[in-house]
Amino acid sequence: MTTYGTIPASSPAQANLEYISRAKERIKSGLGTRRPWKLMFHFYSFGFPSNFGDAVSRIKTNVGYFRMNYAIVALLILFLSLLWHPVSLIVFIVMMAAWFFLYFLRDEPLMVFGRVIDDRVVMIVLAVLTVVFLLLTKATLNILVALLIGAVLVVVHAAVRRTDDLFSDEEASGLMTGTSSGGGVVGSGSSS
Repeated sequence: MTTYGTIPASSPAQANLEYISRAKERIKSGLGTRRPWKLMFHFYSFGFPSNFGDAVSRIKTNVGYFRMNYAIVALLILFLSLLWHPVSLIVFIVMMAAWFFLYFLRDEPLMVFGRVIDDRVVMIVLAVLTVVFLLLTKATLNILVALLIGAVLVVVHAAVRRTDDLFSDEEASGLMTGTSSGGGVVGSGSSS
């Protein structure tokens, strides 16, 4: 029996390999938004802000610029705080896998019972489930202290890290998108 004109279907193994390679590519591109650690901790870029408005401006700029780095630091602190609670650590790893597969690595919208679920709903449900499951493991104090330490470190670093050298790096690499006619950055406050 001949099958002229038919297109051979891909095998499940090929589909799995394709999914894994796409996931790898997305993880690399996501981690590609991470800024170099050397730039984040450049010694000469630290200085106290002149006033509260300057500190708030620095925090907004640095959190936007070093977002992925700050997320990695906070997750590392949370991970380290759960080392003494193996059940919590397992729950944390399972929830991180759920985040990767249901939120970060999806190519298509999530469908449940024939309905498309909005990304914001997925993010809110995953965040609530992560917090609830971690709190059910009776490591509440460790989790809260780790999140507090992570938030304090991020805010302190963002407030004392000057931002005057950050935009020149983006302009040099062609990443600036919101420029005004004068060549300055739209919405960027004065930074020192």
